Amino acid sequence: MREAARPMQAQPMESVIDNKAEAEFELVVSGKRAVAAYQMEGDTIVFTHTIVPKALEGRGVGSKLIRAALDSARDRGLKVIPQCPFVAAFIEKHPEYRALLR
Repeated sequence: MREAARPMQAQPMESVIDNKAEAEFELVVSGKRAVAAYQMEGDTIVFTHTIVPKALEGRGVGSKLIRAALDSARDRGLKVIPQCPFVAAFIEKHPEYRALLR
């Protein structure tokens, strides 16, 4: 008797962390670290660049990272300047974040 194939379970992603000492939101998946770097300017967070390792591309890691970073900005009452093209594109695709723009 053959055992039925079990559905593959998705690997859970770790939580996004705001590493304030490094001014980066970070997300570690499968031992690889994705980051969204930022600079604080008063009540504004400027996202300067996002790095997602090639091994993690196409898995939603960057989107999870930026969504958490923008949610954090909203929760803290910050305005956002997306210098990073990835962050700008994410906000363009998700209009619920446009009110955060400075």
